[in-house]
Amino acid sequence: MKDENKPFNDVIDHFNKIEGNAANRSNTELKKLPKPLKYFGFFIIGLFSISIVLMIILNLLN
Repeated sequence: MKDENKPFNDVIDHFNKIEGNAANRSNTELKKLPKPLKYFGFFIIGLFSISIVLMIILNLLN
């Protein structure tokens, strides 16, 4: 079975070591983020969602 965490070439391996990029997304634990950061993210996502819905409604009314 192929190791999914292994980089597919030396350039990507070097980039991951130098920049500190995670090899896969399963290492990040989003549940451990601070509460203010979570709420800010929810606010931004909600704001974008509401603005998109409002733009669609206003375009249909014109």
